Amino acid sequence: MSFAETISPFFGRCAFVWFYLTSAIDIVNNWHTIAADLTTKQVPLPPLVLLVVLLLIAMGSISLLFGYHTRHAAIILFGMTMIAAVTMHDFWHYADPAARAQQFGIFARDFAICGGLLLLVGSGPGPFALDNRGKTGGGGGGGKKR
Repeated sequence: MSFAETISPFFGRCAFVWFYLTSAIDIVNNWHTIAADLTTKQVPLPPLVLLVVLLLIAMGSISLLFGYHTRHAAIILFGMTMIAAVTMHDFWHYADPAARAQQFGIFARDFAICGGLLLLVGSGPGPFALDNRGKTGGGGGGGKKR
């Protein structure tokens, strides 16, 4: 396995962590504005929804950073991100071309992030992860004993 194949999954997980933690900071700094946006989108109990989102982001980010239950965290973050994209960035409801383009850009970004999370689910966390502690390299395991 090359150096790039060894280290790139870790840096990819770090990029996800950076994205989600900066999103969490934005939620905390703009709590009332985001809660008002959720209210206009008919989301029930906006403060509770934001609290749950912050909790999922924190748990998912820690999990991705250390590579612990990485696939579970990626699935949870995928679901949360897809729900947020469809609920909050519904570009198809905007009549103003500039607003529509802005919402489409955010929707497309979130959709791409979801694709990356699904890749993480499929390929796993890479070698530098707690999920791989105690595993030995080489030898194909799982084969029949003869």
